[in-house]
This record gives sequence, structure tokens and C-alpha cells, in this order.
Amino acid sequence: MSEREIRYRVHALLRMAERRISPEDVREILASGETIESYPEDRPYPSRLVLGYPGGRPLHLVAADADDLNRTIIVTVYEPDPELWDPTFRRRTKR
Repeated sequence: MSEREIRYRVHALLRMAERRISPEDVREILASGETIESYPEDRPYPSRLVLGYPGGRPLHLVAADADDLNRTIIVTVYEPDPELWDPTFRRRTKR
């Protein structure tokens, strides 16, 4: 099987530039991060929230998995707000 293609939404690219998050950070999160929430009803593809620590920095990314195309679409990437997440950044404390 060929390597999965990564595509970025414009929103994700803008946020990555603002937040100094590199494509390498995204690849690291996808490769070794932990899916902490799943959104199977999202359309056009199911998505998930992934927690990773590239360079020791906690980051969340939302990825939609287009399995039929062997593609992962990056929707957004951000540093979780400690006021909205528990100390592990795995559970929301506020919505």
C-alpha cells in the first residue's frame, strides 16, 4: 500500500503559519499522536481530534480521513488552551 497523502484545508495552512506549526509537526502528530475524540458523523469524511507533542509542545489537530482516496485532510491545528482542557489535554473542562 502506498503512503497516505496529506492535504491541508486553507484554514489549516493559515492557522499553521500563525501558530508556527510546520508540516513536519503535522506528520509527527499523525504518526505518533493519540486520537482523543472521534467524529464519525462528520461529512464528507469522518474526522478525529489528535493530540501530539512535536518538540515537546502539546498540539491538537483535526483530521478527516478520506479512506477511499488514501488521503488525510488536515482541517486545523492548534495549541490547546489550558483553561479549556485538563492538564493532559485529553479531556475538555469547558465547552
